[in-house]
Amino acid sequence: MKVALVQMDIVWENSRANREVAERLMLSAEKSDIYVLPEMWNTGVTTEPMGVAEPEDGETLLWMQKMADKLDAAVCGSIAIKTLSSSPLKGECSYRNRLYFVKPQEIVNCKLSNCKWYDKHHLFSYGGETEHYTPGSEYVTVEWRGLRFHLSICYDLRFPIWLRNRDDYEVLICVASWPTVRMHAWKTLLAARAIENQCYVLGVNRIGKDPYCEYSGGTCVVDPFGFSTDCPDGEACVLTKTLDLKRLRSFREKFPVLKEMDSI
Repeated sequence: MKVALVQMDIVWENSRANREVAERLMLSAEKSDIYVLPEMWNTGVTTEPMGVAEPEDGETLLWMQKMADKLDAAVCGSIAIKTLSSSPLKGECSYRNRLYFVKPQEIVNCKLSNCKWYDKHHLFSYGGETEHYTPGSEYVTVEWRGLRFHLSICYDLRFPIWLRNRDDYEVLICVASWPTVRMHAWKTLLAARAIENQCYVLGVNRIGKDPYCEYSGGTCVVDPFGFSTDCPDGEACVLTKTLDLKRLRSFREKFPVLKEMDSI
């Protein structure tokens, strides 16, 4: 399984420009089985989603489906989504930080048949996210080409019980907009999650600036032993890496941590 992690600068609240940047980076990379984009890669992480959040069948999701079909690969990344309430006649809606995992279509004219998603569970109250977004409540794992991927977003990384491997995934995906001032925590927590869960971790972060923070990247693939392969700091790039499932399974058999964990 070859993965491609897209570390990119993000044009503030300009979805079209960011789709163009992402497409150029993805097409320039080695052919891979999955391409992973940062948190809210199409707009930047805004705490005022009303003007930028897209409907559940919006342009960015359709673009992700188009790229999945074109590359014959899964495309994963989070965007701000506007969802209707259970009583649409009232005109109410809620906003979600939603991580989409989009597979190539198997049936033409069924655009979203191969799309699964995860809504961010741990909203970042320190940055005001809880004031505008609705948290998700579902633990989501997706199977793709023989591997199981567990989905998470940024602040979730600090909560090991929520990300606990129940012997139901081999790869943890964490997409983020993690600022430079907390890079040490980012790298430490990625390694900790890989070691304690005996899994690969794909940590995908952005670079550049938004109105609130600076970002230096830190995108990396961490193996089950806690060692990482990294993107250059501060540079737009695509990190490609082949995950060794045979090695992972052998390690789990020899050192059965997941079978001896405390019950939750």
